[in-house]
Amino acid sequence: MGRLVLNHSTNIEGLIPILQKLALENNIKTITPAVISRARGRSSNLIIRLSVKTINGYKAIARKGNTAQEVFISTELSKDELKEIIDLYNKK
Repeated sequence: MGRLVLNHSTNIEGLIPILQKLALENNIKTITPAVISRARGRSSNLIIRLSVKTINGYKAIARKGNTAQEVFISTELSKDELKEIIDLYNKK
């Protein structure tokens, strides 16, 4: 069971409840939402996708509308295992 680090005052709408549930998963140490930016495309639903491997885990991108936010996930899970868990929350 991990923890969610809330060091930004703004986050994409609906992201924090999903990250709180994701933090309850085994082998996830910390989840840190980071920089918010504008994206070119539009996605009607909130979608989280894995991006790149980092030293402690992975960087993911959360998108909704034309807004994107980086999310850093510290874990020992493989990319495929983490992708499966994230895909479960994307469908809810």
